[in-house]
Amino acid sequence: MTETVTTVLLVDDHEMVRLGLKSFLDLQPDIQVIGEAKNGEEGIAKALDLRPDVVVMDIVMPEMDGVTATLALLKAWKKAKILVLTSYLDYEKIYPVIEAGAKGYMLKTSSSQEILNSIRKVAQGEEAIESEVDNTVQYHKNHPQLHDSLTNRERDVLALLAKGYDNQSISEALFISLKTVKTHVSNILAKLEVEDRTQAVVYAFQHGLVAHDET
Repeated sequence: MTETVTTVLLVDDHEMVRLGLKSFLDLQPDIQVIGEAKNGEEGIAKALDLRPDVVVMDIVMPEMDGVTATLALLKAWKKAKILVLTSYLDYEKIYPVIEAGAKGYMLKTSSSQEILNSIRKVAQGEEAIESEVDNTVQYHKNHPQLHDSLTNRERDVLALLAKGYDNQSISEALFISLKTVKTHVSNILAKLEVEDRTQAVVYAFQHGLVAHDET
């Protein structure tokens, strides 16, 4: 009886991480790495072309990050099974990918056997959530923060505020009217309970909503 082989696509900007994962997975008789990608954009293209059983996705990558790639891939291919494998335990990164439908979220500090087991579980359609990740999710559910009420568009506006964009620049970048931008900014200040844009940006950095450098 032939054993079923699970095909895997590795998406990570660090070559050594991909090499290490591939070397380990190649030793497993039921796992076959059929492709690699160094950023989210390339990962989406290869996933749609190769249709792997599991996409192992990093979060912080250049050109297109793993959160954006996960959302885009699941929109283009609803049956995609994505296992996030990252060093980041930030709720702001965990929430959108799990909410979008990623089957797993594991940390790179997990053991090789734990990562292998998670790939197998995700391939079977089961969830594979690292215990620390699950604890973070449960904590935020029980301890909601001010920024949890921000909409996706308000988060987009906040990210541009953090980059120093004025209202006109935000309007052009997001293709929305100046009036709409002002409404979003006003809502952001109210929800974060801050008095001005500078305080909103400080809050965003303090709570990991934006980062000084994620490349």
